Amino acid sequence: MKDTAVVSATSPNLKAFKRGKSLELSKWYMGCLTTNLAESNDTNGAFFLVEVTLAPGNEPPPHVHSYEDELFYVLDGEFDVYVGQEAFKVRTGECVFLPRFVPHAFVVRSPRLQLLTLFTPGGLEGAFRGESTPAQDLDLPSEAITYSMVELEQTARRFSAYGARFLTPDEIAEQLPLYPKPLPPIPKTKAFEVAQ
Repeated sequence: MKDTAVVSATSPNLKAFKRGKSLELSKWYMGCLTTNLAESNDTNGAFFLVEVTLAPGNEPPPHVHSYEDELFYVLDGEFDVYVGQEAFKVRTGECVFLPRFVPHAFVVRSPRLQLLTLFTPGGLEGAFRGESTPAQDLDLPSEAITYSMVELEQTARRFSAYGARFLTPDEIAEQLPLYPKPLPPIPKTKAFEVAQ
């Protein structure tokens, strides 16, 4: 019997494509380098995939999404991720899943952090557009405004329109009790040492 693919009514509108990190696709946003690899208009709204490079201090404030789930895959570096009552130390080659409606935050623990970030469904990329500028090179901007340097009210309003909300200090204390305490290092195993 021949295998057949299930095709939805909207599939013919989608086109196959190949993309990689490039200056043409890359933006600087709040001290980060971002490259949108697949936007919701490319995927019929199914997802938004972005490669992000950050440094310590570039992290967004603790927040919660009401429209999308989020997944981080670490290409290079290490960070602590706080998801509700849990916390994870995530490093190169590992991923962490953040379900919608669960408050979360993260702290970069390496000099640089390079991530693939998947939002599903797509659409959140619109929140980043208003404050992004074309990247001048494929490195972090040397003198950039970060979340910690701006009045967050306007940024909070922009993200709120896309279903993401920054937490108040009381909500952070209650809903993310481990944030921003550093997590203990993960002991290296023989398999990890060999892979290094």
